[in-house]
Amino acid sequence: MYHLVIQRHTAPLSQDNLDHLCHIAAPISLEKFADDHGPNRGHNGARLRDIRAAGPGMRRALDGYCREHHIDWAIVPAGLHLGDFKLLAMDMDSTLINIETVDEIGAAVGKKDEIAAITAAAMRGEIADYATSLRQRVALLTGVPLASLDTLYTDTLRLNPGAETLLSAAQAAGLKTQLVTGGFTHFTDRLKQRLGFDRVAANVLGVKGEALDGTLIGDIIDGEAKKKAVLAFCDDLGCDPGEVLVIGDGANDLPMMNAVGFSVAYHAKPKVREAATAAIDHGGLDSLLHWFE
Repeated sequence: MYHLVIQRHTAPLSQDNLDHLCHIAAPISLEKFADDHGPNRGHNGARLRDIRAAGPGMRRALDGYCREHHIDWAIVPAGLHLGDFKLLAMDMDSTLINIETVDEIGAAVGKKDEIAAITAAAMRGEIADYATSLRQRVALLTGVPLASLDTLYTDTLRLNPGAETLLSAAQAAGLKTQLVTGGFTHFTDRLKQRLGFDRVAANVLGVKGEALDGTLIGDIIDGEAKKKAVLAFCDDLGCDPGEVLVIGDGANDLPMMNAVGFSVAYHAKPKVREAATAAIDHGGLDSLLHWFE
């Protein structure tokens, strides 16, 4: 059996919302909940228990209605607990944090718009060779002082809403945590120390003196490398890929998302949203904690 979990983050769920979604999903029972971390004081979430078979028609109906009413929804197996997973792996740029770091570094040399256009196309899946596109973007960063990266981390980089709550809950439930990104070690090293990630895979920027030299050192962390990093950690832990939870937003996250048991698209590109097990379009990262019992 499956449950449908719905959450509205801008306002409490109305009775009309609940009636309409119950008509679509035909649950055996319904229980409301309040998101303690959200801005609302009313019941802005509900679990519709033991829904009817969730075929493509139902999913289309749910998605159409929920998009119109700014409601996040997820269909999850009944009885699934966060602690049933052994590993939480997540992307960094625009998933864990609020920015695309390569774009923001480009601002230091007046090339943010040029770099951001390439990044956006890559994240939408319009550029087949991600590694080449990353090298092109990094080449445009030649001469950026390392001090600019420090300032970016301090003044601009922020965790996305719910990130710390999610990671704390996962770690408390016994999950190992992994940061897997096409971003850079200059930032992941600090985030690992701050948030307690057990393992990190990231790209290394070349440096000459006190500035970037426009190169990358070592193998590129692209989509396939992300998948390999997640599966390698999974193997080291002795767990099955079905016991892995992955969160991402861009096309280069698809290989690792498709390789595991449960994938979450976070404020993601359409191609990624369509491929994921479930999506968070409006809420924070900790929204998914309500999906599990």
